[in-house]
Amino acid sequence: MNAILATNDKARYDYEFLEKIEAGLVLSGQEVKSAKTGHLKLKGAHVTFHRGEAMLTGAHIARYPKAGPLPDYDPERSRKLLLHKKEVNRLRGKREEDGLTIVPIRAYIKGGRIKVELAVARGKKQFEKREAIKKRDLEREARGRMKIRR
Repeated sequence: MNAILATNDKARYDYEFLEKIEAGLVLSGQEVKSAKTGHLKLKGAHVTFHRGEAMLTGAHIARYPKAGPLPDYDPERSRKLLLHKKEVNRLRGKREEDGLTIVPIRAYIKGGRIKVELAVARGKKQFEKREAIKKRDLEREARGRMKIRR
C-alpha cells in the first residue's frame, strides 16, 4: 500500500494529462522526515532540466522542527529527480513541444522510498475548465438522483 504524502489538485484543474511517469526524489534526511509528517506541498511545482538532469522546481518542503537550527535551509530549492537517461531525454523532448509541460501530480511512499508521479500535460483553456466543472456538477447531480430512487 502506497502512503500518499501530497497531491497537486490544482494541476488536475489547470492541465490535461497526456502521460504519467514515476520518478524517485533526492532529499536530505530532515526533508524526508518533514515530508513523511505531511509538510510537502506540490502546488505550483514543475519539472525543469539542468545539465542533463531533471529537477523538481517549486515544491515546498518545510523545515523539520526537530532537526535543530538550519540557517541556510531553503524549502523551495530544486530537488533532483531520479530517472533513467532515456526517460530524461524523452521528457526533455516532450517539454520542448509547443504547449506541453511536466507537472508533479502526487508524492507517495513506495517500498520505503519517496516517489513522485509526474504528468506530461497540456494547459487547459478557460472554456475547457468551465466545461469540466459543468460536467462534474451534472454527474454529481445524477448520482444524487440515483441514490434517492433506491
